[in-house]
Amino acid sequence: MSTVEPPSAKCKSAVSQSLSEVRAAVQQRQQNGGVFTDARLVAVSKYKPASAILAAYDAGQRHFGENYVQELCDKAAMLPSDIEWHFIGRLQSNKCKALAAIPNLWAVETVESAEKAHKLNDAWRSAHNKRPLNVFVQVNTSGEANKGGVEPHQVEDVVRNILDSCSALHLQGLMTIGSIAGSHQRPNPDFCTLAELRNELKRKVGVELELSMGMSDDFEHALELGATNVRVGSKIFGTRPQKETIATATATS
Repeated sequence: MSTVEPPSAKCKSAVSQSLSEVRAAVQQRQQNGGVFTDARLVAVSKYKPASAILAAYDAGQRHFGENYVQELCDKAAMLPSDIEWHFIGRLQSNKCKALAAIPNLWAVETVESAEKAHKLNDAWRSAHNKRPLNVFVQVNTSGEANKGGVEPHQVEDVVRNILDSCSALHLQGLMTIGSIAGSHQRPNPDFCTLAELRNELKRKVGVELELSMGMSDDFEHALELGATNVRVGSKIFGTRPQKETIATATATS
């Protein structure tokens, strides 16, 4: 395993402070909304160097989210093995094998079809991992053509397929990204749709599902509407650099 360059004192202080503020906001919104289950904070580290992730890790953070398979593979190979990685980018069938090779991959949050669920199931089983892989079914709650996800009326079929035919997967919950327009509305219609789907599936299928919804700009509102998993990046790590200007990580062998 490569050795990660330690974070600078400035980076460590900034990330620790930001992380503390986000955690406090998560706790406050849960209490104000009457939700007392502990929501999971996923620190989205896309384009961020391994040293910044290590700064958050040293502050106690364990769940991290990445959007790109190769970036996730590279970072997982050089960072502590008790990090619990979430893949939150568009899932491609030909990338399932690479994802399954990451033993501390905690969840894939972007399963959007029964076909991709089966590909991931087969890859995870073939990798001989010792536990089921947590998955979220991504739902296109806004109906936007450029958004990934299952249409709401198709969610039940995908959920039943995973439960019945994908023994290497554990259905953790539902996920949505939602629309920009919806993020300015209160209550957010995309979050409401996801919560309604969760309740409907509980009635029809008898399964308890989490809700992964809310990012840096709206995670507090998402928590008020029942989110159990929020994905926060810029509020913890600061504004992301452009993809073409970032080096994956600073490391030496």
